[in-house]
Amino acid sequence: MIAKLTGKLDSAGEDWIVIDVGGVGYLVFCSGRVLRSLPEMGGFVSLHIETHVREDHIHLYGFQEVAERAWFVMLQTVQGVGAKVALGILSLYGGDELTQIVAAADKTALTRVSGVGPKVASRITTELKDKVAKMNLGPAAFNAGASLKSVAVPAQNAAGDAVSALVNLGYGRAEAFGAVASAARSLGPEASVETLITAGLKELAA
Repeated sequence: MIAKLTGKLDSAGEDWIVIDVGGVGYLVFCSGRVLRSLPEMGGFVSLHIETHVREDHIHLYGFQEVAERAWFVMLQTVQGVGAKVALGILSLYGGDELTQIVAAADKTALTRVSGVGPKVASRITTELKDKVAKMNLGPAAFNAGASLKSVAVPAQNAAGDAVSALVNLGYGRAEAFGAVASAARSLGPEASVETLITAGLKELAA
């Protein structure tokens, strides 16, 4: 089974690339995020690979990070999410963003992806909560074995400080985390603590 490919970018399409490894071209399906980060044709490419073997085909899916590949596999454990939909989700959201979305049960964010309706979005947030808790998918991930009520947010950054402030105001950590996560996605990574607290309060009051 192929786990990683390193070679030259030979060609690319809407959702695929061909990697030339020692004169052999490998067709690899990729998310939009991976495609947007590719070098010029002939440039060096190195991707982690998830291999799907079926009776009628063998498909290779490529990812720049191990965490992205882990999300690809995990998303497909949810009924209604196949490889195409999983790639669509990963085209729009990175691993840290997906962790926040699941933690906040943000179904609206998921329904922005083509092929994901309210029912599938609900299944993703419900069924993956415990699985995400057991995986280290990035700095926004849950602590291993933690429940939603004990979501870990780095205290040193603005989001962590905003969550702490909302908790001090009497809100539960889970709902505070969800509100700040939603605000952070809207305001961007440069948002200040004060801005996140204000936006978080609006989210909680909605």
